[in-house]
Amino acid sequence: MTDTKSLIAALGRDAKPVRRLRPPAPRAALWLCFAVAVIGMLVLHHGLRPDLVRRFGEGEFLLEWLGALATGLGATLGAFHLSLPGRSARWMLAPLPGLGLWLFSMGYGFWADWLRLGPDGFLLGTSFPCFAFIAAVTLPLSAGLLFLLRYAAPVRPVAVAVLATLSVAALAAAGQSMMHGLDTAIMLLIWHLGTIGLLLLLARLIGPGLIRRLYEPPAAAA
Repeated sequence: MTDTKSLIAALGRDAKPVRRLRPPAPRAALWLCFAVAVIGMLVLHHGLRPDLVRRFGEGEFLLEWLGALATGLGATLGAFHLSLPGRSARWMLAPLPGLGLWLFSMGYGFWADWLRLGPDGFLLGTSFPCFAFIAAVTLPLSAGLLFLLRYAAPVRPVAVAVLATLSVAALAAAGQSMMHGLDTAIMLLIWHLGTIGLLLLLARLIGPGLIRRLYEPPAAAA
């Protein structure tokens, strides 16, 4: 019994206070402001598409854009919540409403192209600027976001890495759609979802390890 009391006393003497992380919502909001600023500057640098006002007046395009934006917002908030212990695993579902809207709008566009163009709507083209924009935005912003979420290393590194990458990729796709027009919905599916799928695969493979390498215990308060 004496040894137990001595151990507790020693642990109490050596224990150091830690700096608590801010709540998930304010941290996610700050990150989103930064991400929107970076993406916005890149979009303005490349130039807005000339038919943007008209396209925002079309329900299909507006739903697609809002779906991508909602996916990014939900994935960001979910990632920050899942990076903390004790949070419900249901936060993994946060991007699903936006993702469902996004996929539905692109699927509707695909069907509309088929009715309008027939088999010609399946002709694939190349859109390497689309790929380059999404990749250029996603890779650095994902690395920065994973650094902010590095305390998820002992909690849920896989889920956090996937949601973080989905967040940035969806926001990048929303930004890209404002500066470059793809010819058909099938090209949209290939270049948007194909690029994002590749990035999510990379996040699943290397994201958890990257989070663990970045992880450091919270610094002691002064």
